[in-house]
Amino acid sequence: MTSTINRPLDGEGSVQVKQDPKINIEEGALVIAVYGKGGIGKSTTSSNLSAAFSKLGKKVLQIGCDPKHDSTFTLTHKMVPTVIDILEEVDFHSEELRPNDFMFEGFNGVMCVESGGPPAGTGCGGYVTGQTVKLLKEHHLLEDTDVVIFDVLGDVVCGGFAAPLQHANYCLIVTANDFDSIFAMNRIVSAIKAKAKNYKVRLGGVVANRSKETDQIDKFNERTGLKNHGSF
Repeated sequence: MTSTINRPLDGEGSVQVKQDPKINIEEGALVIAVYGKGGIGKSTTSSNLSAAFSKLGKKVLQIGCDPKHDSTFTLTHKMVPTVIDILEEVDFHSEELRPNDFMFEGFNGVMCVESGGPPAGTGCGGYVTGQTVKLLKEHHLLEDTDVVIFDVLGDVVCGGFAAPLQHANYCLIVTANDFDSIFAMNRIVSAIKAKAKNYKVRLGGVVANRSKETDQIDKFNERTGLKNHGSF
């Protein structure tokens, strides 16, 4: 006799974007998702992390998850083509693509991919993330990767933008000592809590960026039980 475990949904009152379990990133890679309010410094933080891991001798892949496709600009010094645009050019026949069509080498060997996104009002960011990971797996580009960093657009406003949390080991939140960015941080913490019910993701830490003072962040940490290890 077998029993079925009924797990709680990773969200309430909405339709959640769920990734195909066949396209999960290999367990061997450390996967970090970087979130935060728009303009708070996510791409700078992500690129600095990628550069630091590469200096430690790790094979690093940075995936920008934003229609602006500028996450990897500081690593490659150019605006690289997006996965979704390249797939559209070949009518989504991914077998026609080569790795150098959508993956570009940046600083110290960091490999860079920009997933892009659908035009406003026409699609879901979660779908684009899933297609990007699927494409990388089809070309066996994740097998020897040590660290994968997702740089994700803004705060979590829907299940689509929360999709990278389904691949990540840890989520880092970039914030500042002001109400708007702390409000966004609170939403992201809630999303991590929801996703952690069914996925391995956990909160890895909070980066206080552009902040000489941290009193408001400290108050948030005290109320939520987060530990303060200083600002950057």
